[in-house]
Amino acid sequence: MRSRLAAALAATLLLCLAPPASAQEIEGAEVALRLQDPRVYESSGLALSRRHQGVLWTHNDSGDEARLFAVGSDGRTLATLTLAGVEARDWEALAAGRDDRGRPALFVGDIGDNQGVWPEVAVYRVTEPARLGDATVPAVRYRLRYADGPHNAEALLVDPRGTRLYVATKEVAGGGLYRAPARLDPAGVNVLQRAARVPPVITDGAFTPDGRAFVLRDYQGAYLYRAPGRRVGSFELPPQFQGESITVTADGRSVLAGSEGPDSEVWRVPLPQAALAKVTPTTRTRPRGAAPAPAGGSGTGTTPFLAAGAATLLLVAVVAWVALRRRS
Repeated sequence: MRSRLAAALAATLLLCLAPPASAQEIEGAEVALRLQDPRVYESSGLALSRRHQGVLWTHNDSGDEARLFAVGSDGRTLATLTLAGVEARDWEALAAGRDDRGRPALFVGDIGDNQGVWPEVAVYRVTEPARLGDATVPAVRYRLRYADGPHNAEALLVDPRGTRLYVATKEVAGGGLYRAPARLDPAGVNVLQRAARVPPVITDGAFTPDGRAFVLRDYQGAYLYRAPGRRVGSFELPPQFQGESITVTADGRSVLAGSEGPDSEVWRVPLPQAALAKVTPTTRTRPRGAAPAPAGGSGTGTTPFLAAGAATLLLVAVVAWVALRRRS
């Protein structure tokens, strides 16, 4: 609990001392919904349902039961799924994907490791129910181990073009994007191999629905990539109490960004048009005989992301202070 309070205080200090843009300065940003269930007090992951239109899935950070909440467009909880026989050690992330039969599924990342001591972490997979209602459901457990030793992480991504998982670690000096095997083994240990470097203090990430790009976020902003290590843009996020979750909308043009804290808001923020143009096929570059380019990808413009040296140094200093508090 002490480390949680320290992290919350650090996030608040960061928002107060560093001058992030207000929500009004981020063109097109708006509150999509507010989480109204008092049981959702530390929303730490978001995933857009692939089976139920307009439904978001979320979960609490460590300290709660092993359960997922289905949230409607009005912010009210529609259903709660409890994972049978699972302990939520330090749940930090949530991603949508498919199960072995191709059905929509949810992947929960029990990947938090503040002290950097766990030899293994885990991801749990549950199949999305065809009908929403409170239920206890079976889960498949995948054991994961980093090839280069333990890391703390809060970002889990699933490439929709297959079932490959990615984990982005959360580190003050910059973390890594780690790639799981193409096919996960539920009976053995799956080794995560480092694929690319990521910015400091990444708290979540998600692929676009077509798999052509993915986003990573920190406490102030987000980054758009077309492949590991190939960043094409960055943009600001509205100030939040402790922004730890993100997912991409069904049309691939915006993100939904959430935060810990009771009654927390989920913001809809357009992806930068210039960055989207680098990952969205156009008719001018489409080869003859290829399928038409998918709709979308424009969105409204955003103000430049705060990447000034002073802001970066402040971010590193504050998070370093949090790390010291957590290890004390």
